[in-house]
Amino acid sequence: MNPKVFIDGEAGTTGLEIAQRLAPRRDLELISIDPDKRKDIEARAAMINRADAVVLCLPDDAARLAVSLVKNPNTVVIDASTAHRTAPGWVYGFAEMDKGQRSAIAASKRISNPGCYPTGFIALVRPLVRAGILPPDWPVTVNAVSGYSGGGKPMIAEFEEHQTADNYRIYGLGQAHKHPPEMKKYAGLAHLPMFTPAVGRFAQGMIVEVPLALWALPGQAKRKDVHGALAAAFAGERFVKVAALAEGDALKSLDAEGCNGTNRLEIYVFGSDDQARLVARLDNLGKGASGAAVQNLNIALGLDEGEGLEG
Repeated sequence: MNPKVFIDGEAGTTGLEIAQRLAPRRDLELISIDPDKRKDIEARAAMINRADAVVLCLPDDAARLAVSLVKNPNTVVIDASTAHRTAPGWVYGFAEMDKGQRSAIAASKRISNPGCYPTGFIALVRPLVRAGILPPDWPVTVNAVSGYSGGGKPMIAEFEEHQTADNYRIYGLGQAHKHPPEMKKYAGLAHLPMFTPAVGRFAQGMIVEVPLALWALPGQAKRKDVHGALAAAFAGERFVKVAALAEGDALKSLDAEGCNGTNRLEIYVFGSDDQARLVARLDNLGKGASGAAVQNLNIALGLDEGEGLEG
């Protein structure tokens, strides 16, 4: 029998994306709750415990409640909310983050799906910390812009129904955003990064940037050293690609929507020997949300990791 998968929160932006990716598949069975019973706790609990794997696409408090409903010891839970990303007992679902991460995901019943911004940030920073290029206590800044779908249904309506005239706006001005703790923990930093997010008038797509004054770093690494550490960290990966320096140097600009519809994460090292502009590009609804969830689901269920995903 094929494993049964239940999406709790299937009507939300991420839930719909995951359902669309899973619907054509023949190696698993997607089970759904009666729409009239989505808020019925007993009905949800029955579906959760019937499933081999549950993907939570819910607000944080609702996700915590859903986890409390799990009584079946064999049910795998993949939480796409922020609720468990730094919680003890949960494995972080960024398979390419470390060489042993896939094994940890495969062995776990509790997997936290990474945030979209943190996925790009961790990919850029963690390898440099581990290589000794970037000190853990370095004051790191991350600048990023996402499509408006990252704000869920309210923001989608705001932009698509012309409730706002904004083409680009910054937010998270009080530095109280939910992502920095996740960034700090998995990048291996001693302090929270300075996070400056923005949203643009495009539905999906994302660029995450980390500027580094290489001349100021203790080891005064050159751009080729930074690139080498990133290339080594993701060598052979199917979905994470580090562009060659020459490829990046040939570009005049970079479109945030270039990875849309894929599970691809692209990394570039722009700049000079003194200053590096590290850039990650991904689809905030792909590798930044639903794509990562499907990838984690595949790993957890022992299926082909890339099934249902476009590289």
